[in-house]
Amino acid sequence: MTNIPEKLNKPYDPVATEGRTYQLWEESGFFNPDNLPTQAGLSGRFTEPFTIIMPPPNANGRLHAGHGLTITLEDIMVRYQRMQGKKALWVPGADHAGFETQVVYEKKLEKEGRSRFKMDRQELYNEIMTFTLESKQHMENDVKALGASCDWSRERFTLDPSVVSEVQETFRKLYRDNLVYRGYRTVNWCTKHQTSLSDVETETVEKSDKLYYLKYGPFVVATVRPETIFGDVAVAVNPNDARYKQYVGQTIEVQHPESKLPLLVIADEAVDMEFGTGALKITPAHDHNDFRMSETHQLPRVEVIDQFGKLNDKAGKYAGMKVAEARTKVVEDLQALGLIEKIEDYTHAVPVCYKCNTTIEPRVMPQWFVKMAPLAKMAADAVRAGKIKFIPDNFEKIFLYWMDNTIDWNISRQIVWGIQIPALVCMSCNTGILDDKTLEGSECNCGGTFVHDTDTFDTWFSSGQWPLLALGYPEEKDLLYYPTDVMETGRDLIFKWIPRMVLFGLYLKGEVPFRTVYLHGMVNDKHGKKMSKSKGNVVAPHELTDKYGADALRIGLVIGNTPGNDIALAEDKIKGYKHFCNKIWNASRFVLSNAGDTTLDTPRPALTPCDEEILTELNATIASVTAHYENFRFHLAGEELYHYFWNSFADVIIEEMKPRLIGEDIISRNAAQWITLNILATSTKMLHPFIPFITEELWGILPRKEKSLLIIEPWPKPF
Repeated sequence: MTNIPEKLNKPYDPVATEGRTYQLWEESGFFNPDNLPTQAGLSGRFTEPFTIIMPPPNANGRLHAGHGLTITLEDIMVRYQRMQGKKALWVPGADHAGFETQVVYEKKLEKEGRSRFKMDRQELYNEIMTFTLESKQHMENDVKALGASCDWSRERFTLDPSVVSEVQETFRKLYRDNLVYRGYRTVNWCTKHQTSLSDVETETVEKSDKLYYLKYGPFVVATVRPETIFGDVAVAVNPNDARYKQYVGQTIEVQHPESKLPLLVIADEAVDMEFGTGALKITPAHDHNDFRMSETHQLPRVEVIDQFGKLNDKAGKYAGMKVAEARTKVVEDLQALGLIEKIEDYTHAVPVCYKCNTTIEPRVMPQWFVKMAPLAKMAADAVRAGKIKFIPDNFEKIFLYWMDNTIDWNISRQIVWGIQIPALVCMSCNTGILDDKTLEGSECNCGGTFVHDTDTFDTWFSSGQWPLLALGYPEEKDLLYYPTDVMETGRDLIFKWIPRMVLFGLYLKGEVPFRTVYLHGMVNDKHGKKMSKSKGNVVAPHELTDKYGADALRIGLVIGNTPGNDIALAEDKIKGYKHFCNKIWNASRFVLSNAGDTTLDTPRPALTPCDEEILTELNATIASVTAHYENFRFHLAGEELYHYFWNSFADVIIEEMKPRLIGEDIISRNAAQWITLNILATSTKMLHPFIPFITEELWGILPRKEKSLLIIEPWPKPF
């Protein structure tokens, strides 16, 4: 028997192996494509680039299960392409995550009995920065623990000074190109966090409410918000509704608990004749659709709910009441006046803040907006021209729907944590201009004074530029890696992040930022339920890697996981793949213990017809697995490799070879040794992108003349 390393005689220990192996990779420098060797006899190797920009995890805590899947899939792609001889670059990063991080920190402040509203702005910013940098370190350690072969020398943070400067310059460019403006429009307002939110930062929940039928002069209008009656400016009907044609253009008088309102009757195609009575009360200051009608029909906007979700002095005796309380009181008073015809149960979709579930309150307020129509058209045209491929391909339709039906993007946030908007504003008339220092403190046309805008950018404004910023844009050094090859991320970002990256890439560089978008589904708990801290069903990657090793988690996350579909993360499944790693280890011990003097440099010996059939099966597996890798079918690649190693190699081939490996026939024994050793080596290579730690460990043990790291070994070719 061959002398084999003592560690092979012990059970495989991922805890003892993984940290040491990752350090070996880092010290090799091969995560940096500039350090990849050009091997003799392999002309052209490590010259053609392959690039992935890591979706930067939020630097406000440990990695969650979705991050674990992202890191695994991207590392599989990068390791495979590196073994294929590509100059593989995977740029890591961290996102300051504006609003999300501030929400996390506000919870910390609440536990300490503090409030951000009672803190100095700079003091709060400094505290969050300290918290974020500490959290960033934990997050990056989690990324490394998963085996991510990314180039840490190029790591970027969305608050790096160069990134901040370039994000602000993009705003200035948009302003100069008349693609950004300060407008007085309805926005999504979170009354808890006191900031506006874009549409993609809200979620819709199904809510059971009451639908009130109010007597409005000659009309009956149906509404779920009778408390906004004090801000009504019109009644709207559909121009094709014969019931109400006689009233269009007239001013009617409507009674409410405080006084009488003169309301104009307007006709608008947006009115659904089937909803309620077909007549709607119009409150432009507190409803997005009503606001759009006010623009069309030049209606006034009367705000009656303040920033804290309370009725203001325009509501008379109801002033100071929160919305829910005011609704109850207003309904009671309307009933007392005989102004409610009927009340029905009503279920409808209600937008809420995606972080605190507070019901969104539409408010009319001055904000910075990006004109989306021209930018969205560029993005849609590029996709229709086939410049970007979506996996699964049905997401292309979703992308195009959002681009074809876009609305102007509110990029202002009333928070401290983030990149400050480089603008001056006049608080008297809400005019906004670029932050020209010569104009600070100067007088506006209205007589007011220009001061620095304290708002920060929506985090998607900076992360939308990430593929360019991560490569050092506008510096040319790393832009040879642009466009990147793949953007791999969660399917929920198809309308949040993906479009913004595409339109910014085209706007700033004239090229799409990536050629392929690979979208994975959500990682749910073992019952298929969404993970949440409140439910107590959150499974963090570091908990599973500590218990079963990173390799088991990685392959367990991918096998059975088709692109775009949600998966259930069951601990038993990860435990099962820990057994698979043990199977590989034990099979390797047997093969190497019986290899004799055979090495991977040993010439091919005389083989039997049965041996040739075994090699034919191996070649077919190489071809099939390679095709799966090339076509992003990683779930199938992993499944085939699992079954080939366990069912074909370990359970059949090794068992059939045992008599020959211990037999007296030297020719037969040599052939058996050569076949089992080469199948083990080939399988180790093909499994490496999935389970890099154990395969790198085994590769270091396999007998051969030239010792090198598996991370840069060529992908196996057919025998």
